[in-house]
Amino acid sequence: MKVALVYDRVNKWGGAERVLLALHELFPDAPLYTSVYNQETAPWAKVFPKVIPSFLQTFPFAKSRHDLYAPLMPVAFESFDFSEYDLVISVTSEAAKGIITKPGTQHVCYCLTPTRYLWSGYKQYFKNDFLKIVTKPIVSYLRAWDKVAAQRPDIMLAISKNVSSRIKKFYGKNSTLVYPPVDASNFQFPVPSSQRKEGDYFLVVSRLVLYKRVGLVIEVFNRLKLPLIIVGTGSEEKSLKMQAKSKNIKFVGQVSDKELAGYYAGCRAVIFPQEEDFGIVAVEAQAASKPVIAYKAGGALEIIVDGKTGIFFDKQTSSSQKDAIDKFSKMKFNEEDCTNSARRFSKKKFASQFGRLVKLPE
Repeated sequence: MKVALVYDRVNKWGGAERVLLALHELFPDAPLYTSVYNQETAPWAKVFPKVIPSFLQTFPFAKSRHDLYAPLMPVAFESFDFSEYDLVISVTSEAAKGIITKPGTQHVCYCLTPTRYLWSGYKQYFKNDFLKIVTKPIVSYLRAWDKVAAQRPDIMLAISKNVSSRIKKFYGKNSTLVYPPVDASNFQFPVPSSQRKEGDYFLVVSRLVLYKRVGLVIEVFNRLKLPLIIVGTGSEEKSLKMQAKSKNIKFVGQVSDKELAGYYAGCRAVIFPQEEDFGIVAVEAQAASKPVIAYKAGGALEIIVDGKTGIFFDKQTSSSQKDAIDKFSKMKFNEEDCTNSARRFSKKKFASQFGRLVKLPE
């Protein structure tokens, strides 16, 4: 079976990229097609036999500012030729689902979420009324194309019940739930003492972008003066560092999996302030036997057992989050409950489910 993988853009690191690496283990000979490829910011992609970018690769600033070319993304993915492949798997939260395949080629789409800036996150991305007016023709075009593109895959998979309901709402399409894989062994005890970051601190692991709401955590910890470590990089990093007025807040940037395991091992809890489509960080934290303090929405509801593997706060406000941290400080959590919860999302289960859906031999 000749297989190809397709992903929106290869220029960052996060949960979706871990999914791609898991698929690479299932299909090690599959090349990776994408709109743009930045080798400097996506060194993880070197494991693929070939990364094939679209014509957008040569456009100015496309590798780092792909958003400038959003109107061209449909054309970029429709321009690829997959006629030589038996199976094409698109992993997408934007345009990769819109590839065109011939009748003899099966297209399986692993949908991370319907395009956020067009649908569920539209109000957040287009807060300015002037921007809404100026971009209305482009958004209308992209929404129409996105709905058509969502009908092209032969099989639509969703990473969570949360995403499955969005696919139904925005695309009118049914989907099959397949939770993303988390290699729990990377984060479980015993973590060598040389890698463990001992300390009485709370932890945030996130890309530093607006919708992740890291600023909300900083606002709370500026008041509480409790130790907070923030792992990750992103476009909001500079402004978030300026917001962090207290010395108790430390940014450590991008770290290796071994270093990340150390940070998980030493923390009191992981703070999860955003509404996620799924939330791989919450699973990693539980794999490391750590509870999660999370906003009560999105994929977190499918991962965290309230009062057993973490606690929720109801509103994305500093007072609601502070109340949850105060409540957490008076509670005790069983490490085994957390690790057992994480096992629901193992790589083995992912590989088995995916294999059955695409009819791979056992």
